[in-house]
Formats: sequence, C-alpha cells, structure tokens
Amino acid sequence: MSSDTHHHGHPDHCCGSKQAQAGAGHVIDPVCGMAVDPATRPHGATFEGETYHFCSDRCRQKFEADPARYLDAGKDSAGEGPGSPPAAGTIHTCPMHPEVRQEGPGTCPKCGMALEPEMPSLEDEDNPELRDFSRRFWWTLPLSAIVFVLGMFGQHLPVPGATARSWIELVLATPVVLWAGWPFLERCVASIRNRSPNMWTLIGIGVSAAYLYSVVATVAPGIFPASFQSHGRVGVYFEAAAVIVSLTLLGQLLELRARSQTSAAIKALLGLAPTTARSLRDDGTEEDIPLAHVHVGDRLRVRPGEKVPVDGTVLEGRSSVDESMLTGEAMPVTKGVDDALIGATMNGNGSLVMRADEVGSGTVLARIVQLVAQAQRSRAPMQRMADKVAYWFVLAVLAAAVATFLVWGLFGPEPAWTFAVLNAVSVLIIACPCALGLATPMSIMVATGRAASVGVLFRDAEAVERFREVDVLVVDKTGTLTEGRPAFHEAIGIDGVEADALLQVAASLDQGSEHPLAEAIVEEARRRGLSLEVAEDFESVTGLGVRGRVAGREVVLGNSRLMEEAGIDPAPMREAAERLREEGASVMFLAVAGRLHGLVAVADPVKASSKPAIDALREAGIRVVMATGDGETTARAIAGRLGIDEFHGEVRPEEKATLVKRLREEGGCVAMAGDGINDAPALAAADVGIAMGTGTDVAMSSAQVTLVKGDLRGILRARALSEATVRNMKQNLGFAFLYNSIGVPVAAGVLYPWLGLLLSPMVAALAMSLSSVSVINNALRLRHGAAAEPASIAAASQAQSTEARP
Repeated sequence: MSSDTHHHGHPDHCCGSKQAQAGAGHVIDPVCGMAVDPATRPHGATFEGETYHFCSDRCRQKFEADPARYLDAGKDSAGEGPGSPPAAGTIHTCPMHPEVRQEGPGTCPKCGMALEPEMPSLEDEDNPELRDFSRRFWWTLPLSAIVFVLGMFGQHLPVPGATARSWIELVLATPVVLWAGWPFLERCVASIRNRSPNMWTLIGIGVSAAYLYSVVATVAPGIFPASFQSHGRVGVYFEAAAVIVSLTLLGQLLELRARSQTSAAIKALLGLAPTTARSLRDDGTEEDIPLAHVHVGDRLRVRPGEKVPVDGTVLEGRSSVDESMLTGEAMPVTKGVDDALIGATMNGNGSLVMRADEVGSGTVLARIVQLVAQAQRSRAPMQRMADKVAYWFVLAVLAAAVATFLVWGLFGPEPAWTFAVLNAVSVLIIACPCALGLATPMSIMVATGRAASVGVLFRDAEAVERFREVDVLVVDKTGTLTEGRPAFHEAIGIDGVEADALLQVAASLDQGSEHPLAEAIVEEARRRGLSLEVAEDFESVTGLGVRGRVAGREVVLGNSRLMEEAGIDPAPMREAAERLREEGASVMFLAVAGRLHGLVAVADPVKASSKPAIDALREAGIRVVMATGDGETTARAIAGRLGIDEFHGEVRPEEKATLVKRLREEGGCVAMAGDGINDAPALAAADVGIAMGTGTDVAMSSAQVTLVKGDLRGILRARALSEATVRNMKQNLGFAFLYNSIGVPVAAGVLYPWLGLLLSPMVAALAMSLSSVSVINNALRLRHGAAAEPASIAAASQAQSTEARP
C-alpha cells in the first residue's frame, strides 16, 4: 500500500494551517477526504482560528473530538499503517473494472458504479454514495407512491379531471426523475459518450423514454392521434418512470449494503492493529504513543495481555504469544531473546522489551491487508468473459427494444403505440446486465476475504479460479516440509564418553561460529544447563568444520574429510553416522586431543503439520513431488518419513523450474510450494505458485498464493475454497443469463398472443433490482457454509493436535 494513498499527514491533503483546496471552489474534508463545497454543505467547525468544512455532521463531530488527529502535519509517514482514513489523494477504483483508478471518489466511466477506496479504512464508516442514494430514495418515495396511485387508480379517485391528473403527476414525477434519478441519467450519458454500453444505458434510456413521452402527452396532447386517448386523456406513464427510479434506488441501496459486507474481512484485519505502543526512552522513562509515531529501531515494551504493536525482535524477557489472529495456529508460541514478533498478535503472561523492525506498510499485517485488497480488485478469466458478453448484450437489448417498439407500433392492437412505448421500456429495464456484471466480482471479493481468515492469501482472482484444477504439487523440503532451521538431533559418544560431555565440548568450540548448525548445538547445550568453556585459537574451515582449543586441549569438529586431514580415523562411528544421515540429519565428528570422541547430529525437523497434510493431499488425488537441494540420502529419508513416493535430491534452482515445466508438459496443472529465494524461479514457472508466509519476500512476490503460517494444509483449504468460488460464480452467471433469457422475451410481449400477458415497466424494474441482490446474496454464502472445511483437512488438523499434546 503506497504511502501517498493513505497518509493524512501529507501536506497536500488536509494538514497544515489551511484546509486543503480541491479545485472549483471545493475544499477537502479533513476527516474523510471528500471534496466539499462550503456553499452547499453547512457542516463547519473552527479550530485555532481556522474554519474547516465537512461533508456531514458525523465528520464534524469526529473532528471536534480530536482535531489534532486530522491536522497533524508532523506525522511520520513511515508509521502510517493499515486502517488510516482515506485522504483526499486516496486512489479510488471500480469494483467491476479495477483498471479504472483515480484520486478521490467518482464514478466508473465504463459501468457507472461508484468508485471505492483501494484500501478500506476503519474510519470510513459512512459510504457517501449510500448516504446520498438513501436521501434521494426516502425524500422521493412518497412522491413516487402518490404518482403510482394516481396513475393506476386515478380514474376512481375524486381528482378533478383527467387532464388535471396528468399535470399533477408531471409535477410530482419531475423531482423523482430529474433529482432522485439524476445520477442514473448522468451515468447513462457517460456510457454513451465513452462508447461503453452498460446497465445505466438501458435504465437511462428507459426512464427518459417513459418520462419524455409523458411530458409531451401532458403539455401537447393534441399532436397524438385519437388511438392514444385513454380514460379521457392521452395515456401518460409518469408512474412507470418514477417507480422505476425508486426501485432502482432501492436496488442500489441493497447492493451497496451487501457490497460493504465484502470488505468485512479487510476491516477485521485492520481492527487487529493496536492504536498505541509503549515507548522506552533512553532515560529509562516510558510513554504510550500513537502507533503512527513508532519508528524503526525504537524500543517498545509489551506488557502482559497487550497486543504486539509492530513487527520486531525480542530484546528482553520471555513470554508466550498468541499468533492465531494472523496465522490460524491455536497454540501460543514461546518467544525469547532474538525471536521475531508479529504486530497485532497477543502477548501472554510475560513482559517483553522489543525492537521495532517494521512499521506502517512494512508490517506483516499491512502486507496481508494489501494482498487481500489486491486480490479482491482483480478479475478472474471468467469475469473477463462476462464483461465481453455484457457489452454485446447491451447492444443486443437496445436492438431488441427498438424492434419491440416498431413491431408493437406497426402491428399491435390498439392503442398500438402506447403498447409499443411500454413494452420497449420494459425490455430496456428488465435486461439491465447489473446481475451479469456483479456475478463474478462479488464471489471473488467474498472468497478472498474468507481465505484470508483461514491463513490463505490469494494475489489475484485468476489464482482463485485456477487453484481448483491443481493435480500435481511440487514441494521444496527446507522451510516447506521442515521447519527451515536446524535443531539438535542426537549426540553419541565412543569408548564411554557421555553425551552431555560430548555436547559440552562441541558447544564450547562452536560458540565462536555463526553457522546455523553451530547455533543449534550451542542452544541445546544451554537448554541442558551445561557450562561452556572459552574456546581459543578458533578457526573455521570452509565446507569442512571448525577447530580450536578448549580447556587447553585441541578440538576438531567437522565432517570425515576434516577428521582425515587431522589424522583421525572416523571409521568407528561411520555406521552410526550413516544411520543418522538416513534419518535426514547432518553429522559432525568430534575429536579431542587427537582421539575420536563421538559425533553430534543436527537435523532440520519435519513440521508437525507436514505428514497429515501430505496424507490429506494424496487422499484428495493430488500427486506430491518433493524437490530439494539436499543430498539423495537426506531427500530419501524425509520422503520416506512423509510417505512421498516421488522425490528429487541435489536439485539446483533452475532445475526445479525445469522440473515444473516438464510436469506441466505432461499435462498436469502444477502448483509449486516453496519458501526461499532459490524457489522463486519454480514458483514463477508453475501454474500456481504457493509461498510459505514464513519464507522470503522474494518467494512471496513470485507466488500467486501465500500460506501465512506455512502450513501445507492451507493448500487443501485453498483448493476447496477455489472449487466453491468457481461453483458460486457459475451459479451467479447462470442465474443472470437465465433471468435475462426469460425476462427479455416476456417484456417484449411474446406471451401476449396466447396468455394476454404483458410486463409492466415497474415490475421489470423490481425484477431487475432483485436479480442483482440475489446474485450478491448468493456470493455472500461463501463466507460460511459454501466453503466448509473438507473432512480430510479436519482429520489432518485433529491428527496434528493429538500429536502435539504432551
């Protein structure tokens, strides 16, 4: 998320001593960032001698409660994080056409929908379009109701004269059409000007035709032939124009409220972030400061029960941290010195002092929010197909409306041209492709939000649609199947040397090494409470091991080649070493004073979730292939332990990409799961790249899907959700096409010769609105039952939780 789209502290927006100008006599609301005309908006407040104007009384109240919050020009942009209210320069985009982007609110030139901020905010509680449409709807609804009653039952009411009734309807319908329906008419004109026919083209033409025909019939009834007379006047259809506007407004209100629910996942993520942090000053004092004022390198205290404010590293203390809100992992994770902390996770009973390493848009939470928002704005291949169909569909409907008008006018029963106008308007209204246009974006938006809540981040809509086809999974070993960091495995002494004594000497020597294997040995020695000696004359021999003096004795720790160079025969321990290597461990021989003392084994432990995940993947019919840069022996050991039949060892990064391409050429839909920089080429070459959230940024930027916790079971969750989402999109598209294929002929009057059935424009408007709402509600089902966790995943989760119990 770029800083320029979310910083209220930017002087070009609403900060400083003067309210920012938006051009054309408008100023920027410092709370929500909307352009406000002071002449038409009475909401104002004075602060430090300066008057500020607001779009609504709600924004004014927020400003008066804390003016400095919205006018703080010195705010540190690096500290700006997710959840900031949208500023004047916030980039807005169309939910149906994400390629349309502009600064500030507006309407989409392609479809006419209101543009939305690219990044939702916890502050933007009020949707300006929803508020505007609500006002237009409720103020004009009584007028539409009166016009409807006069139009349908006027001849039975005590209204003086049919002509007077027409004028009353004209007076009442005009504000409905020209004020309440003005946004629709503007969008209609824009669609014609931009040569982008859409739903507003049909609504605008339909309403305009009914209204203008009725105005002419009221003002100059003499130009119409006698066949147009009905109940003492030329037939007018103000009630159709007014009710169509009211019903369309109602449909838009329902749609806007439903659309707002699709951002619930992002807002839930935004709500995880704390608002303050406890800063430790150099003089030892502490102070609670706004989160936006935290800088990289600051020392912060995290007290028991508090949220971790930003991403960082533990400097002091030890505690258990609940990371389930971001990773889905139910078990708290123990954190000590040098361990990484994720912002927004919950601290347990211990107190921690941490260093801020990432703030604002650099935090894990902010990147997750950005990925979810990016995925929600993207379009699936199915959506691109629907867009093309909708374009030609509108042109076809316009042609059908013209044909309906001419056929009824020339060949229909009397009053033929009255029937022609009504039926042509009905065709235009009922065929509005709003349901068609909303069918796939709504499913994608809901699905990506749902996925984020279970620790799966889709980068774009195409990944959501493609994932269900995956039938081959290539997995890296280190960091994907294993923890990705070495841990002590076993120490075996010879000739009576005890394991602890062996480990003590090895750890004493390794204190001077920064190698990951050395760190694992030293960490285990400290865990066992062994006292370590100071090593002298320490020397690291690249690729072989280390040597030095411990307690005055010469110590050598390394592989068999280093032993042989030192004149020591490792043969007595070779059988044990081979056994450990077959278990996937790295083996180092230890010699003291020229005599072999034993060996120390360090292994990269297999994740507890890997075995149940691989079993569940195989049960789901996915072919699992392991590719690793480790040796064949280690690869065979890990593959055997996890039940993977096909594995490849000593594979270089470019060879992983070649393997992925070969599997694709064989006809498989290949997903690649990895976590390191060396996996990036293969991730990019796969049909679907899957990055472990615990891995490198390079891997995540090369992948279409990120598993936040690095748990392979997320692949099955993603696949199940992909299947449910595509099924949902097909249901929506199928309903939209079925609705239009039935509705248009009925509106055109094809049933009239047999059943005498004609469709009123008002009924057509109601059906059009309900079709859009039904599509959205169907998409919202993905939040719950439609994406239920498959039994194989639940079983795998149960297996792991049982395995994890002490």
